[in-house]
Amino acid sequence: MGTAINIVAVLLGGLLGSLLGDRLPERTRATVLAGLGLMTLVVGLQMALMTNNVLVPMISLLVGAVIGETLQLEAGLNRLGAWLEQRFSQPGEGHSLARAFVTASLVFCVGPMSILGSIQDGLAGDYHLLAVKSVLDGFAALAFAASLGPGVLLSAVSVGVYQGGLTLATVAMAGRLGGVTETTPAVVELSATGGVLIMAIGLLLLDLRQIRVGNLLPAVALAPLLVWLLEAFGVAWR
Repeated sequence: MGTAINIVAVLLGGLLGSLLGDRLPERTRATVLAGLGLMTLVVGLQMALMTNNVLVPMISLLVGAVIGETLQLEAGLNRLGAWLEQRFSQPGEGHSLARAFVTASLVFCVGPMSILGSIQDGLAGDYHLLAVKSVLDGFAALAFAASLGPGVLLSAVSVGVYQGGLTLATVAMAGRLGGVTETTPAVVELSATGGVLIMAIGLLLLDLRQIRVGNLLPAVALAPLLVWLLEAFGVAWR
């Protein structure tokens, strides 16, 4: 249910933003995008500062970057976006559907609310956290679509596959994840690492630095894995 609500919110926000986008002057759209970029930086910084030990997200990002560059995840995302752009966009359309799809997908899927909300939904059918995230994503989709175009609507597919898959996986592993909360060390470090990626997206939105954020995605999975390994070997890391 939580993922379904999130998908509807992204679609409604993206549709409204797409309708408003053509009616807004280019300068207004640019300023809106800059404001969204600044707030993305703030949210990412807040998440990054949650870490109990900066070495955990640092190592996760370094190793994740090597894995991502080896697998060329960013190129794969761009190819998917380009294919969607070729299939669905109209000739001469001013916005890049690929950029809108990739950017919105990363923002909506990288973060603690996606992970923890999906886990809560799978464990107890509690979709409260995902409902809150849906409101935030709806407004973000409106701002993204007004500035980047209707490609934001396609990010609803990413939300459905990612959060829906995580919820189903949690249902299958419910017995082992019963003690997971937002203060669980693995979740905290996952959130902090995801916050760094969110900051990178903010820099992209502000056109300050072209970072291949897609190639950093493995870091989000490596952070909790690293915490579990450290705890398993009794290493004092906090």
